[in-house]
Amino acid sequence: MAETFDSGDIDFDRYMQSTEAKQRVKSAGIYVQGNIDRVTNPQPRRHHHMPWGKTKRALQFRPGEVTVWGGENGSGKSLVTGQVALSLCAQDTRVCIASFEMKPMKTVDRMGRQWTHFSLDDEQVMSDPTERRELLAKWSEFRDWTDGKLWLYDQQGTVNWRQVCAVVRYAAQELHVKHFFIDNLAKCVRGEDDFNGQKEFVDELCAVAREEDIHIHLVHHIRKTSSLAAKPTKADFKGSGSITDQVDNVIAVWRNKPKERSAGIRNQSEADTLLIVDKQRNGEGWEGEIALWFLPQSQQFVAGHSEQPMEFFNPPEDDSPARAHFGRSA
Repeated sequence: MAETFDSGDIDFDRYMQSTEAKQRVKSAGIYVQGNIDRVTNPQPRRHHHMPWGKTKRALQFRPGEVTVWGGENGSGKSLVTGQVALSLCAQDTRVCIASFEMKPMKTVDRMGRQWTHFSLDDEQVMSDPTERRELLAKWSEFRDWTDGKLWLYDQQGTVNWRQVCAVVRYAAQELHVKHFFIDNLAKCVRGEDDFNGQKEFVDELCAVAREEDIHIHLVHHIRKTSSLAAKPTKADFKGSGSITDQVDNVIAVWRNKPKERSAGIRNQSEADTLLIVDKQRNGEGWEGEIALWFLPQSQQFVAGHSEQPMEFFNPPEDDSPARAHFGRSA
């Protein structure tokens, strides 16, 4: 089952040290040989990706990188990243979540709802013995499925960013975690105007990602836009501009509130949520918008307005090219 750990499990002094300089200096021939090996024995490079098949080629999560996820309060950024974390587990990799705003039980409740498609607060389900047995079976399956895949760091409130970096190193070295989610930056650096602290924190996260060969996902807040219809860019992320400058990928989560407030008048084929990829340093460097639709019952986001909730124990495989609404012109 998903496991938790806390600060009492970690020797912080040990994991606050970066790699010694002598271990960093290497002959260029090592890297050249790596490319020679790729030519000699060509293998498709497959990296971890988001759960929606249409995004598989557009954006991938490479080891040694940092992705910052941003959104206004209530935009759904934590729900989105929770679903992404589930999909990474489904790709047979190890994930750790450090939410400094939600207790592990609440995080698991939300992710479990996305996995089982049912709410524990559904009185109709909970009052029916047959449906309750089915739900119990699903949650038992979810518990077993997370075993060896998912960890949660149990600490809430403000935390020193150096300690956060040590926790990431611990998870990478001791738990062999490959994706680490930090929710959110504001809990790690005091004050929106502490630009130096933000820069130092993100710079160290980038160093940890490279040294430990993992991918770090950092959740951050976006300033309130000028109107409900205004879509955010990386310039709207709160705090220092060095945050988006230093990371490899920048993704803004935009909730389509104009559609919600139209009370069904607007076309249902219009997306409920957009993931706006405003920076992608590597790969093909694609940038654009990813349209998603929200399913309230399962709390999932799906790739089309008529799609059913996805099953994470049998993740979809879709190698089709990105759809037209990926482009900037969409």
